[in-house]
Amino acid sequence: MAASGGSPSPTTSSATSASSLATLALTPNGTNPPPSWWESVTKARSAILSLSSLLPSSVAATVSSLADSDRPALSLLSSSAAYGSVSLSLSSSSVSGSGSDPICHWLYDTYLSSDPDLRLIVLSFLPLISSLYLSRLPSPSSPLSGFEAVILAIYSSEVKSRGGRPLLVSVPDLSLPSLYHTPPKPAAVNHPKSPRSPTKIKLMPPPQPSVSVLSAPLEPQIAVKSTKRASILGACFDAYYSKISQMPSCSKVDLCEIIATWAGQFCPCRLELDEDRHNFDPLLSSPSSSSSIEVKHLGDKPDTCSLPVDNVSKEIGALQITEGDRHCNQGEDNGSDMSVGTGTRSKVGTRVPLPWELLQPLLRILGHCLLAPLNSTEVKDAASVAIRCVYARASHELMPQAILASRSLIQLDKSARDAAKATSMSVGAQNSTAGSNVTTPTKQRLQEVMMGSK
Repeated sequence: MAASGGSPSPTTSSATSASSLATLALTPNGTNPPPSWWESVTKARSAILSLSSLLPSSVAATVSSLADSDRPALSLLSSSAAYGSVSLSLSSSSVSGSGSDPICHWLYDTYLSSDPDLRLIVLSFLPLISSLYLSRLPSPSSPLSGFEAVILAIYSSEVKSRGGRPLLVSVPDLSLPSLYHTPPKPAAVNHPKSPRSPTKIKLMPPPQPSVSVLSAPLEPQIAVKSTKRASILGACFDAYYSKISQMPSCSKVDLCEIIATWAGQFCPCRLELDEDRHNFDPLLSSPSSSSSIEVKHLGDKPDTCSLPVDNVSKEIGALQITEGDRHCNQGEDNGSDMSVGTGTRSKVGTRVPLPWELLQPLLRILGHCLLAPLNSTEVKDAASVAIRCVYARASHELMPQAILASRSLIQLDKSARDAAKATSMSVGAQNSTAGSNVTTPTKQRLQEVMMGSK
């Protein structure tokens, strides 16, 4: 691997380059003790200066100035200007994603460092790298070994951190009244015939929570094969989710926009859970299904009971049964623009397959973006759009797990927004009441003032 900021040698093929870089990624780097404070600052400053030399001169000074802060790595992580500059260089460079891409080399070398703050910087660019990588498949016009090397470095680190163990989730016993309920232990009861010998009651063990596998054990990979691509990216987003509380808002917004683009369902049925429930007839159409059956009446609607028997058949023939969503164009995105991004961020995405091993970590990330109290409004709004696109995609492709998860997140999002709206309205009403009490005297107060003046 070439040093950061240097001129990397050209590779002969993308597969050979990705394999050699992945082999380096599999070498253990956690045997060294964590760096001291000064060593960490020195490494971060060197990495920032190296990155600034790879960027255009118009933004290089802004990025290099971050090296003078007390915590340069975190300053670079939280800088939206630096994030936008690196994103623009990644997506618009002539060697973008190839083995000779200097930004990919910098990201790869930085992630292999032992500094956890520097590794967070690389993780923040995972959404953009994944979007650019998947948008250029399956027949890329240029090699993508640079993107694959960064993805494999993150995946190899996740494989090592799990140590061959699966990710488990503990589901509580749903037969109990609540999550915090502990059934009381039955006391021993004395037998009426022999008061000295209490009856022994067999105590039942407390119910144990059921354990489910969230993610199967990971296997080391030296290349991103088409059969393993979804599981590799899913493991990378598991690593992203484990550090999501430290990710900057710009990275979360990008990921939400990218997920919406990957889902590709910008049809009106994504908003069906936001419509008024009174507009739905539970016998004729179901708001929870995009393939509901509706009975329509064409033309006028005379009372069939007062018509002759011969005309009843004509009226029945005027009824039309339509199946599917008439607005969804067979589940397509209606030609919506796949270019997303605002400001200096530039991304091009496309609709991609979403198997469960990739969609599951993305749904957990969307849950954090929707419900975490410290997220900005921009993050929550972007996640709200993304989860509705995922719900529409899951409804069209009949994915039960994704339908249940996305539908639940939509309901939680609606409840949170309704609660926030009610709170703001009550606070506003209290403030207006308090202001009126101060400025407007009551009737009793007016009488006291008049009696005092007499």
